[in-house]
Amino acid sequence: MKVVNSSGKRKRAIARATIKEGKGSVRINRLPLDIYEPKLARMKLREPLQIAGRIADKVDISVKIKGGGFMSQAEAGRLAIARALVEWSGDSKLKSDFENYDRWLLVGDTRHREMRKPNRHGKARAKVQKSYR
Repeated sequence: MKVVNSSGKRKRAIARATIKEGKGSVRINRLPLDIYEPKLARMKLREPLQIAGRIADKVDISVKIKGGGFMSQAEAGRLAIARALVEWSGDSKLKSDFENYDRWLLVGDTRHREMRKPNRHGKARAKVQKSYR
């Protein structure tokens, strides 16, 4: 039995996807994708499955996501799912379909929140307030 593991990152969210032969079930943090909330995140996670079509119906996908907010988790999850589907199928047409639809399905978005600077009261780029007035 063929098993493929892949990962995806977005901001602070990290997703790990495992794909194996099956009947097309998708679980996110042990929950079926159909009841995963919020709906916008569920739709994001469905995108690679809809593009893959029949390939996604032949595999069971399990994704574990932790860290970050719900939207970062969804984008990390879709990245992990897309990478795993391409690796499992070995199909260059599927890879080009993903790239034509959205480049971020296969290439991780490396942007992060700017780090907090010292003596700036939690703001990354705000000007320091003068205290001598």
